[in-house]
Amino acid sequence: MRVFVAGATGAIGRQLVPRLVAAGHEVTGMTRSESKQVMIRELGAVPVVAEALDPDQVAEVVGRARPEVIVHQLTAIPPTVDLRHFDRDFALTNRLRTEGTDHLLSAGKAVGVRRFVAQSYSAWPYERTGGPVKSEEDPLDPRPAREMRESWAAIRHLEEAVLGAEWTEAIVLRYGGFYGAGTSLAPGSEQVELVRQRKFPLVGDGGGVWSFIHVADAAEATVAAVERGSRGVYNVVDDDPAPVAEWLPALAQTLGAKKPMNVPRFVGRLFAGEAGVVMMTEIRGASNAKAKRELQWRPVHSSWRQGFAELSAARTPERPEFAAAA
Repeated sequence: MRVFVAGATGAIGRQLVPRLVAAGHEVTGMTRSESKQVMIRELGAVPVVAEALDPDQVAEVVGRARPEVIVHQLTAIPPTVDLRHFDRDFALTNRLRTEGTDHLLSAGKAVGVRRFVAQSYSAWPYERTGGPVKSEEDPLDPRPAREMRESWAAIRHLEEAVLGAEWTEAIVLRYGGFYGAGTSLAPGSEQVELVRQRKFPLVGDGGGVWSFIHVADAAEATVAAVERGSRGVYNVVDDDPAPVAEWLPALAQTLGAKKPMNVPRFVGRLFAGEAGVVMMTEIRGASNAKAKRELQWRPVHSSWRQGFAELSAARTPERPEFAAAA
C-alpha cells in the first residue's frame, strides 16, 4: 500500500518507517525540516517537506503522494517537561493534535484515503476512579489536573475528529509511556540521569498506575493497525501496568542507583505541580487485550522490567555517546 507518515523523523517515526518499507509498502515521510530529508531517504521512504500547521502545504504533499493510508505521528514534545507548566510545554504538540489533525484529515478526504491511523495517549487521560487498569471502553477523566486541561482537550479533539471521519477506516492508537531510543526515557536521557542521581523522588504513596511501551513495540503495533486495523481505539501498552511505587524503585535498582527519596504530596506539589502529583498517585493504567486480540500483535518487551534492564545495559564505558533524547 501507499502509506503517508506525518512525523516520519520523530521517535516512533524512525522506528515505523523502515518497518513499513520492510513489509513492502511504498512510504512517503513528511518532515518540516529540509535537512531531515536525508534521514527519511535512509529509512527507505520518499521525503516531502511541509509545515503541518499550514493546510495548503499539507494538502499539496498529500495530494502528490496520493496515499491509501495516512499515519499521524505529529508531536513536538521537548526533551524535558516542567510538570508545573505542562500545557505550556505541550503547546505546539496540542496545536499539532488539533489543527494538524484537521489538516491531515482534510487532505486525506480529498484523495480518498481508505485508512487513517493517529497517535493518541493512554498514560494519563483515563478517569481516576474505579479499578487500576482501564480498557478502551472506559471513560476519560472529566476533571484533569489544572496544568493538563489544554493537553487533555487536544487529545480529545484528535480522537473525536479522527473517529468522526466516517469516510475512512479511522483508528486511534493510545500509546503508553514511551521508552527506548529517541524517547525521553532512553540511555543517557535526563529522566534516567535524574533517577541515577536520586533526583526523581517518589511522591505520596506512589499509587499512580503507569502503562509503558517500548517504542519499537509501538511501531510494530502501528504497522499492524496500518495493515489490518478496524475502526476504533486501541491501547498500545505492555502487559504489565504497575504503580510508581513499584516501577520507580525497580528502575533505580536496575540502574545501580540508590532507592528514590519519598516525599509527601504537598512537597511534590511544590516541584511538580498538581499534574505531577496526579501522575504519581492517581492515574490509571491501560489494558492491551483489544490490541492483542484484534491486531494480532504482541509486544516483544512484554514488561517494562525487561525493557528497563536494557536501559542500563545499553550504557557502557565503550558506548559513552548516548545523549539526552530529543
